[in-house]
Amino acid sequence: MDEIKTAEKNRVAQEEDAHKENYQETDVFAWANNLVQYVDDLKITLYFFNKNYVVYRTKLGGEASRQLRPLFIDEILEFILGGADKGLVVRGFEEAEKEDNVLQRTQVKNVDKLVEVLNWLKTQAHEIEDFKEEEHDLKRMKGVIAQCSHPELDKSFYLIKHLPTNQIMKGHTAWMLKDGVFRPFDKLSALKVPGENHLLVVNQDVFVFNQAKLKSLFGYDAKAASIAARKVAEIEANFKLSFAEGASMQSLIKGKPAAIKKLQKIEPSSVKQDDLINHADEMGIDLMTDEEGAIIIMDDKDITKFVNLLNDDYIESPMTGQRYEILKKRLLKPEDEETALSQGAS
Repeated sequence: MDEIKTAEKNRVAQEEDAHKENYQETDVFAWANNLVQYVDDLKITLYFFNKNYVVYRTKLGGEASRQLRPLFIDEILEFILGGADKGLVVRGFEEAEKEDNVLQRTQVKNVDKLVEVLNWLKTQAHEIEDFKEEEHDLKRMKGVIAQCSHPELDKSFYLIKHLPTNQIMKGHTAWMLKDGVFRPFDKLSALKVPGENHLLVVNQDVFVFNQAKLKSLFGYDAKAASIAARKVAEIEANFKLSFAEGASMQSLIKGKPAAIKKLQKIEPSSVKQDDLINHADEMGIDLMTDEEGAIIIMDDKDITKFVNLLNDDYIESPMTGQRYEILKKRLLKPEDEETALSQGAS
């Protein structure tokens, strides 16, 4: 089992190295300009994906198919091309906060669940089932993804939108107005796809028009992740760490929201390595070091202990001698300081 884990970590590390070497930032303005000549002849295939990130192929009638371009393509192009004339700029989440006239971007590889969904379309298309309401339930669908392709384009691009359940109507909860008369939907279901832009995937980049949708769709808080990445760099500069082959601190915290949240609050320079090791020993926390004094981090458990120690989450009660891991804490201030703060707020 350990050999399998090591092999998988090595594979991930090799893929990350290859990605760094091969990554080229997408010029979304050049991409949009080039797309205009093909937009009338794009092949657009629509898929749903559910809360477990399983993808389903949809079947569309002729009228619905003709709505795909205005619903998914036209507004995206208008935003990008119109924005170019107004000074729209593209920035990575790590470079700046969201501002007016800024389109934010992150790399596909950073968003694990998005990678999972795209892998269905790129490598498992033959396994994708047709969506059937009686089997799959429209209300369980989390998002819709439009895969767009053209013979003259090297790769498909993808437009993704969140599907809020309040935009889904089912027969037993909705009426239909026809010829001035309200009638039950019977066994029909109705879906309203949001008109606003959410996410665009081109090559190795995700362009994020709505940051909240990126988080609700794929559980990825880009801003928190970028802050955590900076904290990781600070920690690696202040501590001697030894990782299992193929692993890194960044790879081990990836997909762990609790650890990422803690990292945002940590000030690595305020803790010394020897003090942290001694505190772990006092608390009975099994923190191993190598011959050179580097802290050994082999797996998820080790990284959790290390982050908890950095965040000062272990304490011994002077009253009972019991040791605790603190799940939530609030820094106590002197009573007169708290009073002054509360009076100032009022």
